Amino acid sequence: MKYETAFVFDASTVKFGPDITEEVGHDMKCLGSKHVMVITDQSLTDSQAVSVVLEALRKEDVDFALFDQTRIEPTDKSFKEAAEFAVNGRFDGFVGVGGGSSIDTAKAANLYSTYPADFLAYVSPPIGKGQPVPGRLRPMIAVPTTAGTGSETTGLAIFDLEAMHVKTAVAHRFLRPALGVIDPNNTRTLPRMVAACTGFDVLTHALESFTAIPYDHRPAPENPGLRPSYQGSNPISDIWASEAIKTVSRNLPRVLQDPNDDIARAQMLLAATFAGIGFGGAGTHLAHAMSYPVSGMVRSYIPEGYPRDHPLIPHGMAVVLNAPAVFRFTAPARPERHLEAARLMGADTSSSSLRSAGEVLVGRIVELIRLAGIPNGLKAVGFGPEDLEVLVTGAFAQQRLTKLSPRLVDEADFRQLFLDSMTCW
Repeated sequence: MKYETAFVFDASTVKFGPDITEEVGHDMKCLGSKHVMVITDQSLTDSQAVSVVLEALRKEDVDFALFDQTRIEPTDKSFKEAAEFAVNGRFDGFVGVGGGSSIDTAKAANLYSTYPADFLAYVSPPIGKGQPVPGRLRPMIAVPTTAGTGSETTGLAIFDLEAMHVKTAVAHRFLRPALGVIDPNNTRTLPRMVAACTGFDVLTHALESFTAIPYDHRPAPENPGLRPSYQGSNPISDIWASEAIKTVSRNLPRVLQDPNDDIARAQMLLAATFAGIGFGGAGTHLAHAMSYPVSGMVRSYIPEGYPRDHPLIPHGMAVVLNAPAVFRFTAPARPERHLEAARLMGADTSSSSLRSAGEVLVGRIVELIRLAGIPNGLKAVGFGPEDLEVLVTGAFAQQRLTKLSPRLVDEADFRQLFLDSMTCW
């Protein structure tokens, strides 16, 4: 087998600072767009972030239409509704305002209105056909209002395929926004549980990309055009991931204790961007693969601080509930990386052996889970051993992620990982 010898570093342009949302109209105009679709969800329709964006567009005489029907934890149906709105509107630019749900919906609307196709054409295999995006998309600006997904820096649009009750994604570097507007003012009113879940999404992004299979241990693509966005850990992604791990570990507890801690909130936004740049090139692996069927199979759970119109297990929660079992499992494959990750999280590793790397790292993760008040494992959000087969099938289908695990995983391994995730401690 011929192995990969190269990696590609892609990143969005990002702008950071308080009040920079006021510059979105100028930015959109500089990108050449005159008629844009602004995408958000109904909980943010009357928010300061959306109001500032709309006023900024008016100030620069940029015409716009507001689409506020984004579904929290999007589905294929909600993506199609946004795409239809985009096709009918004939927009030449897009602005996503909100969490990852709104930003990913903006990416999908941009893609399917620019290059119309059967919906599954661009969706990652084996669920979709995995066809490459034909070319550059129209300019898009992402304005995150949560410090978590890093979607402002990635070429991913994640959704729940309702017919299969599993999450999957469109993944291509051309989906990456032209600009991420990282304004700490936009996270001021974030509910505590939303801050916790999005913060854990940042942490697991960074931990998984830092511990992923090295890029040069992956099979080489048949041609450069088939090189995936998720390439495995590499020297550049390692820098961003390690900084994200440190920044989250230091600042998430502060944000949870005092939501008015402006410095900590700003640092969490930066951490989300750092992690997005890191995993946008390296990828994530088993905790994320396991999270997709967990979110897709939710029955009745509704967390505090989230809209109550439909059950949901937030993505960051679904990921971190699986993280302790995952990092115990993967630690033997890259023990030095897992021990270093624990040190970056604040653990004293001076007397720790490589054999203990998994337990040391998991200990720090569980401390944060308990501090945040996250439920104790999958059992606490409605799952049991009777769900194992469907959970395993959904996780095993996430080939773009499972291939990045530093340790080979089969269906029997996933079955045990889900069993071990029924409780976190």
